[in-house]
Parts: sequence; structure tokens; C-alpha cells
Amino acid sequence: MTALPPDSPTEKPALVGADLIRDEARRAPDKPGVYRMYGEDGSCLYVGKAKSLKKRVLQYAQGRVHSQRTALMVNQTRSMQLVLTASETEALLLEATYIKSLKPRYNVLLRDDK
Repeated sequence: MTALPPDSPTEKPALVGADLIRDEARRAPDKPGVYRMYGEDGSCLYVGKAKSLKKRVLQYAQGRVHSQRTALMVNQTRSMQLVLTASETEALLLEATYIKSLKPRYNVLLRDDK
């Protein structure tokens, strides 16, 4: 078996937006945690917490009942990171910490503007 060069036309294109989120949700565990969505330039777009990472992340990929703002965020997503936590409480604290340090564009609540 031979590896294909990176710019080969038969190489599978990178997943983006809802397709990327759907792929991440498929591999995500059904446990509490925090998810982070990143844009093309590597900046954090959104930080969220979930009782079930699998169920929550999959909701973004389904495209139902999204506001225009959320749909735009999904379309701009180029990568995601999932962090498992021991409990929902731990997820809430971690989410707040990430929001304060990363200052994601689409998180309007919990943002520390000081």
C-alpha cells in the first residue's frame, strides 16, 4: 500500500461545518463534558457544556430550529475539541473557565469583558 500525496485529487476532503460536527458526534461518548468549536483561523467560536456530549453535539448537525446566528457558527466550524468531565457540575465550571480565557465570539453569556 502506498500513501497518497497530500494534494492528490483522490484524497478525501477535510470535513467542515455540519459534516464535521456530525462526524465528531458519532465518535463522542454519551457522558458529560465540554465542547469547543474552532474556526478556520484557529480562533475559538463557541464553548458549550453537555450532560451527554454525543446528544448535544449532534443537535448542531441536524440543522433543525437553529437561529441564523447558530447556523452561521456551524458553517464556520472547522475543528472541534471535546473534553470529558466526571460530572455536569465539573462541566459547568470548565465551560466558564474556557469562556473567560478563550473569549469565544458566539458565547454572549458568561463572557468576562473586564
